[in-house]
Amino acid sequence: MSKVYIVGAGPGDYDLITIKGLKAIQQADVILYDRLINQDLLEEAGEHTEMIFCGKRPDHHALTQTTINHLLCKYALQGKTVTRLKGGDPFVFGRGGEEAEELARRNIPFEIVPGISSGIAAPAYAGIPVTHREYSSSVAFISGVSKLDVDEEAYWEHVVKSMDTLCIYMGVKKLPDICDRLLKYGRKAETPIALVQWGTTDQQKTVSGTLTDIVEKARDVKNPSMIIVGEVVKLREKLQWFEPLSQEEARSVIESVVG
Repeated sequence: MSKVYIVGAGPGDYDLITIKGLKAIQQADVILYDRLINQDLLEEAGEHTEMIFCGKRPDHHALTQTTINHLLCKYALQGKTVTRLKGGDPFVFGRGGEEAEELARRNIPFEIVPGISSGIAAPAYAGIPVTHREYSSSVAFISGVSKLDVDEEAYWEHVVKSMDTLCIYMGVKKLPDICDRLLKYGRKAETPIALVQWGTTDQQKTVSGTLTDIVEKARDVKNPSMIIVGEVVKLREKLQWFEPLSQEEARSVIESVVG
């Protein structure tokens, strides 16, 4: 019987896909894949597997979400095993819920294969734990782009005042606005903040600072990037392991040791 597997491919490092996700690639008749997956994963597919690119860039979609939903149903109804390969985790800002809803509406069997979200992985590869007993007992994963019919001011006030660590997806273009809101609703000017671009890949670049200087420091940072806000960002100086510290960060470590 045909089935659709909605698979999280992880944040970019080839080795971070789950075994179950890898099996879904290997057994697929059709794979619909996104831009931010590690393209080497497609080499695991069978020789005759049909590949369909569904990548999205800001303001440019190779296929609309409606078209993607239609293709998932079309191939499944033809009796084919379909794997929908998505970056990160399909249920964390990945529109996996929308695709699963359409499959459920058409009574098409499907399975969700969770993946490692960039909201956890990018900070980890930058040496930033999103929780820590001494710095943070709560974390929120939020989008920098909201299309919900909500009072944005009330929303940001609640998030800023109720969570220790904020991991913000899709927020690079709105970084100045995000910093303004954080300051407006009570975060101190010296609150640490970091942007991790292309997290977990060999292109990873981390820029850190405070709410008052990060906009200038991160002026060259592009998407895809994860924004992390909170005291846990301070731990990067001790715990970074994947990329070398910048000269400024290294100088800060030396100063802290020397006193």
